Amino acid sequence: MNTVKITVGIDIGGSTTKIIGIRGDEIITPMIVKANDPIASLFGAFGKFIDQNALSLGSIERIAITGVGSSHVDKSIYDIETIKVQEFLCNGYGGLHLSGLKSATIVSMGTGTAIVRACNGDIEHVGGTGVGGGTLLGLSNRMLNIREIDLLIETAKDGDLSNVDLLVSDISRDVLPTLPSKSTASNFGKISDLASKSDIAMGIINLVFETIGTLAAFAARSSSTNKIVLIGNLTTIPQCHDVMRALEAIYPNEFIIPDHAEFGTAVGAALSLIKK
Repeated sequence: MNTVKITVGIDIGGSTTKIIGIRGDEIITPMIVKANDPIASLFGAFGKFIDQNALSLGSIERIAITGVGSSHVDKSIYDIETIKVQEFLCNGYGGLHLSGLKSATIVSMGTGTAIVRACNGDIEHVGGTGVGGGTLLGLSNRMLNIREIDLLIETAKDGDLSNVDLLVSDISRDVLPTLPSKSTASNFGKISDLASKSDIAMGIINLVFETIGTLAAFAARSSSTNKIVLIGNLTTIPQCHDVMRALEAIYPNEFIIPDHAEFGTAVGAALSLIKK
């Protein structure tokens, strides 16, 4: 039997709670639970984590909680030492750990987007944007009558951005060395009545990821490394990879989406206690 106790990290968001355990160098069964109430989501995630890993409460040493929902928690969970951790620190610790880097610009993509600079354990919040998952759902709701992220992703599969976005090639015949001809000159700058539902869905997704990626590239300019690590729920959207690869042709940055990226903040929460 493994006698090393587990440190649990829990990221309580507005609609989802993510939980992971760390024992030594091992990450134990990341999980996501959805609920409208943060306390219900927290205890639902914790109960599921305990049950599916056949753990006892005595096998857990400490619990680190973070995220907007952690403000609703004012006592220990099942009498286990429970500590609130500042979310920006968790983003930095989690992003570095999952990517295996010592320095990077970490971008946490959730309902909105937060950007931190992480270097050898020093974490600095450098800014962010209100553009994120909330933007995706809000625009798709109003423009397409789509309210579920999975349906938006599916709808966008066959979308053609050239029917929605104004490209550099649409407005210039000259070759610009720092700007590929297929780069976006204006999001939704060429939309017409002929644009299909798939085209518009892809345009919404592209708008959100291009905005996030561009801001991250600007934030990374003052960093000692060109590496940008993406974490958070939006990393699971397939089109995220494609948009970031396209941005690498414009900016001198490498966009990295590590394994378990959607659990980056929860991983960082647990690590913050282990490091201390």
